[in-house]
Formats: sequence, structure tokens, C-alpha cells
Amino acid sequence: MANPPFNQKAWRAENELKDDPRWAGYETPPTSNANYGWILNIVSKLSVNGTAGFLLANGALSGDGTELAIRKQLLQNHVVEAIVILPHKMFYSTDISVTLWILNNNKKARVVEQNGKLVKYRNRENEVLFVDLRQWGEPFEKKYVQFPLEQITKVAENFHNWQREGYEQTYHNEAGYCYSATLDEIEKKGWSLVPSKYIEFRNRDEQIDFDTKMRQLQTEIRDLLVQEEESRKELKALFDKLGYTL
Repeated sequence: MANPPFNQKAWRAENELKDDPRWAGYETPPTSNANYGWILNIVSKLSVNGTAGFLLANGALSGDGTELAIRKQLLQNHVVEAIVILPHKMFYSTDISVTLWILNNNKKARVVEQNGKLVKYRNRENEVLFVDLRQWGEPFEKKYVQFPLEQITKVAENFHNWQREGYEQTYHNEAGYCYSATLDEIEKKGWSLVPSKYIEFRNRDEQIDFDTKMRQLQTEIRDLLVQEEESRKELKALFDKLGYTL
């Protein structure tokens, strides 16, 4: 797990770290932004079956130039497992929405023993899971947002189901939430990792039953008007009793 600095500028001189072994097989990350320097640093530390999760600014999902070339190579090397975009106001240090990247150095089909049970992973080399959690979470300390346990459990279960054999029955793309994209689809989108390019848009307004809402509002306003009329009568009666007719 890692949370490197976001969008770090001038992190190396133009002639520095050009042949750094951490970039082996990739272009040298640009001097203008360290995001892909951090990504390749993390990739270089992965073991054969290593996984990693880290947070980065959303801009790293769609950078052009050298960043695009590196991102394309990461995808073609089957390292990117999942991209999860998070809500605003989750962190004390910034209120922006950020992205959780999940990397996996072995997305091939394999069987792994976990907690005394055999887990059968399917081959996911040509797929990336996109998850959009920007509308999730609950208020925390008045001005922040956090995920309740039930949401964390749902996301984790969905991710594990997608990874494993039998996912056709346990995992489904869901509008406004998640989508499993193939590398062909990602290539057609210019190797962008922005989740909204793949996850079907869900218009929340269209899910509102306006007739039901309007009838509910009608009842609430009618009750308020009745209460207002009763209050006016009580106030008039009080003034009449005091000898000050309104």
C-alpha cells in the first residue's frame, strides 16, 4: 500500500535518472510530474505474484505524451488489475476525489491456498475492472466522508468475485458502479483509465417516481397549510380575548 505525493513537479533534473533500473522496459517518467515515476517505482518492487494498492490524483488516469506511453505499456504488460475512483472529502489533507490503483504482477489463472481454502483465480490478463464509488460513503466528522463496513464488504466481495472462476454467475457489470473492460475496449478509448469512459452512466433522476414524489409533497404542503390556518385562528382568538381585534 502507498500514498505518494500527488502531481509532484520538478522531481528530477532533465538529465537525472534516465537509466534508472526502475524504469526498465518503460519510457523514463517526465520531469513535469512524478506520478508515473511513483507507479513504476512500485511496479519495480513487485514480486512474481506481487500485488499493490496506492492512491494517486485522477489526472494520472488520462495523461498524454510519455505518461500515455507508460500507461499503455503497463496495460499491455497485464499489470493493471483495477481502477477505483473515490468520493470527495475522504482525506484530511485534500477534499478532491482521488483514485485507488490496484496492480497485480500475476493475473494468470492459478490456484492459491488462502486461510486453509483453495481459491481458483481465472485469467484476467486482458481485462481491467473499473469501479466508481464517488456517490458512496456516509458523513464522517461533519465535513468528511467514509465508507461504512457494509459498503467495504460489498466492494471487496464484488472485486474477489470478478477475479475468480465462476464469475459469470457472481459478478455483473452494473450501471453507475462497475465495469469489466477488455484491453481492446481500452485501446479504443486511447488507453484512458478514466472509469466514466467504461461504466454505463446511470441517470439517478430517471429512477425517481415523480408522481409519487409530487403526491407526497402535496400531502406535506396540505398539512402545513392546515397547521398554518389553525395557528392563525388561535392567534386571532387570543387577540380577541385581550380586546385587540385583528
